[in-house]
Amino acid sequence: MIQDLTPAECNQLLAKNYIGYLAYCHYDQPYIVPITYFFDSKNTIIGYSNEGHKTNAMRKNNKVSLGVSEIRDVSNWTSVLSNGTYEELSGVSAKSKLHEFTSGIKALIQEKEEENLDFIQDFSAKMNKEEIPIVFKITLQEVTGKKSGD
Repeated sequence: MIQDLTPAECNQLLAKNYIGYLAYCHYDQPYIVPITYFFDSKNTIIGYSNEGHKTNAMRKNNKVSLGVSEIRDVSNWTSVLSNGTYEELSGVSAKSKLHEFTSGIKALIQEKEEENLDFIQDFSAKMNKEEIPIVFKITLQEVTGKKSGD
Protein backbone atom coordinates (compact mmCIF):
# COMPACT_ATOMS: atom_id res chain seq x y z
CA MET A 1 0.00 0.00 0.00
CA ILE A 2 1.31 3.46 -0.91
CA GLN A 3 1.29 6.00 1.92
CA ASP A 4 2.13 9.67 2.30
CA LEU A 5 5.25 10.60 4.25
CA THR A 6 4.99 13.07 7.10
CA PRO A 7 7.06 16.27 6.84
CA ALA A 8 9.47 14.80 9.41
CA GLU A 9 9.86 11.60 7.35
CA CYS A 10 10.52 13.69 4.22
CA ASN A 11 13.21 15.67 6.02
CA GLN A 12 14.74 12.48 7.39
CA LEU A 13 15.05 10.98 3.90
CA LEU A 14 16.62 14.19 2.56
CA ALA A 15 19.03 14.35 5.51
CA LYS A 16 20.29 10.78 5.36
CA ASN A 17 21.07 10.83 1.63
CA TYR A 18 23.42 12.86 -0.54
CA ILE A 19 22.58 11.85 -4.14
CA GLY A 20 19.45 13.24 -5.73
CA TYR A 21 18.01 14.21 -9.09
CA LEU A 22 17.83 17.91 -9.82
CA ALA A 23 15.13 18.99 -12.26
CA TYR A 24 15.18 22.35 -14.02
CA CYS A 25 13.81 23.93 -17.20
CA HIS A 26 15.67 25.53 -20.06
CA TYR A 27 13.75 27.12 -22.94
CA ASP A 28 10.58 25.17 -22.08
CA GLN A 29 12.42 21.84 -21.99
CA PRO A 30 12.70 19.88 -18.74
CA TYR A 31 16.05 18.41 -17.72
CA ILE A 32 16.98 16.15 -14.83
CA VAL A 33 20.51 15.41 -13.66
CA PRO A 34 22.03 13.56 -10.72
CA ILE A 35 23.73 15.76 -8.15
CA THR A 36 25.51 15.46 -4.85
CA TYR A 37 23.66 17.58 -2.30
CA PHE A 38 23.56 18.29 1.41
CA PHE A 39 20.32 18.99 3.30
CA ASP A 40 21.16 21.42 6.07
CA SER A 41 17.95 20.76 8.06
CA LYS A 42 16.95 24.42 7.67
CA ASN A 43 14.75 23.70 4.67
CA THR A 44 17.74 24.30 2.42
CA ILE A 45 19.66 22.13 -0.03
CA ILE A 46 23.32 23.02 -0.55
CA GLY A 47 25.15 22.08 -3.73
CA TYR A 48 27.88 23.17 -6.07
CA SER A 49 28.61 22.96 -9.75
CA ASN A 50 30.89 24.13 -12.50
CA GLU A 51 29.84 26.71 -15.05
CA GLY A 52 27.64 25.14 -17.73
CA HIS A 53 24.19 24.30 -19.06
CA LYS A 54 22.63 23.59 -15.67
CA THR A 55 23.84 26.76 -13.95
CA ASN A 56 23.00 28.95 -16.95
CA ALA A 57 19.49 27.49 -17.07
CA MET A 58 18.88 27.93 -13.34
CA ARG A 59 20.04 31.55 -13.50
CA LYS A 60 17.28 32.21 -16.06
CA ASN A 61 14.59 30.18 -14.29
CA ASN A 62 15.32 29.61 -10.60
CA LYS A 63 12.37 27.26 -10.00
CA VAL A 64 13.80 23.76 -9.47
CA SER A 65 12.93 20.37 -7.97
CA LEU A 66 15.02 17.75 -6.23
CA GLY A 67 13.94 14.11 -6.11
CA VAL A 68 15.47 11.61 -3.69
CA SER A 69 14.55 7.92 -3.48
CA GLU A 70 15.54 4.81 -1.58
CA ILE A 71 14.45 1.71 -3.51
CA ARG A 72 14.89 -1.79 -2.13
CA ASP A 73 12.61 -3.43 -4.70
CA VAL A 74 9.42 -2.78 -6.66
CA SER A 75 7.27 -3.09 -3.50
CA ASN A 76 9.55 -1.40 -0.95
CA TRP A 77 10.58 2.18 -1.62
CA THR A 78 10.51 5.70 -0.26
CA SER A 79 10.59 8.83 -2.38
CA VAL A 80 10.61 12.59 -1.76
CA LEU A 81 10.03 15.43 -4.19
CA SER A 82 11.00 18.93 -3.10
CA ASN A 83 10.32 22.16 -4.97
CA GLY A 84 12.22 25.35 -4.36
CA THR A 85 14.25 28.25 -5.66
CA TYR A 86 17.87 28.25 -6.78
CA GLU A 87 20.24 30.94 -5.54
CA GLU A 88 23.97 31.28 -6.17
CA LEU A 89 26.13 32.23 -3.22
CA SER A 90 29.32 34.25 -3.20
CA GLY A 91 32.05 35.42 -0.88
CA VAL A 92 32.04 34.37 2.76
CA SER A 93 28.56 32.87 2.45
CA ALA A 94 29.70 30.57 -0.39
CA LYS A 95 32.81 29.49 1.51
CA SER A 96 30.80 28.80 4.65
CA LYS A 97 28.16 26.76 2.81
CA LEU A 98 30.80 24.83 0.82
CA HIS A 99 32.49 23.94 4.12
CA GLU A 100 29.12 22.85 5.58
CA PHE A 101 28.45 20.82 2.42
CA THR A 102 31.87 19.12 2.54
CA SER A 103 31.67 18.33 6.25
CA GLY A 104 28.13 17.01 5.94
CA ILE A 105 28.86 14.80 2.94
CA LYS A 106 32.00 13.41 4.55
CA ALA A 107 30.00 12.48 7.67
CA LEU A 108 27.23 10.82 5.64
CA ILE A 109 29.71 8.79 3.58
CA GLN A 110 31.61 7.73 6.69
CA GLU A 111 28.34 6.64 8.33
CA LYS A 112 26.78 4.90 5.33
CA GLU A 113 29.81 3.54 3.50
CA GLU A 114 32.44 3.48 6.25
CA GLU A 115 34.95 5.36 4.08
CA ASN A 116 37.23 8.13 5.29
CA LEU A 117 37.51 11.06 2.91
CA ASP A 118 39.86 13.99 3.25
CA PHE A 119 38.98 16.34 0.42
CA ILE A 120 36.03 17.29 -1.78
CA GLN A 121 37.91 15.72 -4.72
CA ASP A 122 37.57 12.34 -2.98
CA PHE A 123 33.82 12.30 -3.62
CA SER A 124 33.50 14.53 -6.65
CA ALA A 125 35.03 13.77 -10.02
CA LYS A 126 33.99 17.17 -11.38
CA MET A 127 36.21 19.19 -9.04
CA ASN A 128 39.84 19.96 -9.57
CA LYS A 129 42.09 22.27 -7.62
CA GLU A 130 42.20 24.99 -10.30
CA GLU A 131 38.44 25.53 -10.56
CA ILE A 132 36.37 27.66 -8.23
CA PRO A 133 32.99 25.99 -7.83
CA ILE A 134 29.64 27.73 -8.08
CA VAL A 135 28.10 27.20 -4.66
CA PHE A 136 24.32 27.35 -4.51
CA LYS A 137 21.42 26.78 -2.22
CA ILE A 138 17.90 25.69 -2.97
CA THR A 139 15.38 27.10 -0.53
CA LEU A 140 12.62 24.52 -0.30
CA GLN A 141 9.02 25.70 -0.49
CA GLU A 142 7.21 22.38 -0.82
CA VAL A 143 8.28 18.89 0.16
CA THR A 144 6.13 15.80 -0.36
CA GLY A 145 6.85 12.12 -0.13
CA LYS A 146 5.44 8.64 -0.60
CA LYS A 147 6.40 5.17 0.56
CA SER A 148 5.43 1.61 -0.18
CA GLY A 149 6.13 -1.48 1.85
CA ASP A 150 7.30 -1.81 5.43
